[in-house]
Amino acid sequence: MEWKKCYLDVALVPLSFMITIGYHLWLWYTVRTQPFSTVIGTNNHGRRLWVSAIMEDNERKNILAVQTLRNTIMGATLMATTSILLCSGLAAVISSTYSVKKPIDDVLYGAHGEFMVALKYVTLLLVFLASFMCHSLSIRFINQVNFLINCPPDSTLVTSEYVSELLEKGFTLNAVGNRLFYSALPLMLWIFGPVLVFVSSITMVPMLYNLDFMFGNSKKNMKCEMENGV
Repeated sequence: MEWKKCYLDVALVPLSFMITIGYHLWLWYTVRTQPFSTVIGTNNHGRRLWVSAIMEDNERKNILAVQTLRNTIMGATLMATTSILLCSGLAAVISSTYSVKKPIDDVLYGAHGEFMVALKYVTLLLVFLASFMCHSLSIRFINQVNFLINCPPDSTLVTSEYVSELLEKGFTLNAVGNRLFYSALPLMLWIFGPVLVFVSSITMVPMLYNLDFMFGNSKKNMKCEMENGV
C-alpha cells in the first residue's frame, strides 16, 4: 500500500480515536474527583438514594422497583440485540465474495484497497462486539439487583450499599456499551474516507460534553460535595 494513498487514514483516524478516548478519560477523572458537576455522578448518587428508599419500604415499593429495573433491562436488551445484529451483518459483508470496495473507490480521500476496506469492517465488528458484551454484562448485574432489592431489610449481608454497588456496575457497563455504540458512527463514516471520521469525532465530543456536564449549579454542586465528603 503506497503512502500517498493512505497517509490521511494513518493521520486522521488515530487522531480521531485519541480525541474521543481523551475526552472520556477526562470525563472519568471528573466523575471520580467532582461527581456532582457531571450528570453521571449526580445520577449515581440519585440511584443510591433510590435503592436505599426502596429497601427501607420494600413492602409498598417492591412492585415499583421491579418495574423500574425491568424497563432498564429492556433498554439494555434492545441495545445488545442491535449490536449483535450489526455484527452479523458486518460478518456477512466481510465473508462475502462481493468486492465491497468497488462502490467507494472514488469517494472522498483515503485508501480503498482490499486491506484497508477489510480493516474498516473488522474494526467496526470489534466495536459492536464490545458493545454487545458490555450490554450483556449490564443485564446480568441488573438482573441480580432485581432479586436482591426485595430481600428482607434485616439481612446482614445483602445491604442497600451492596445492592447499590451492583446497580452501579450494571449502569456503568450500560454506559460503556452505549459510548462504544456511539463511537461506531465515525467508524461507519470511515468507509467513505478518513476526513469524515475526523469531522464526526470533533463534532461528537462537544455534543457529549453538553450532555455529560451540569451547568449553572456550581455552588450547589460544591455544597453537595462537601456534605457528602467527596
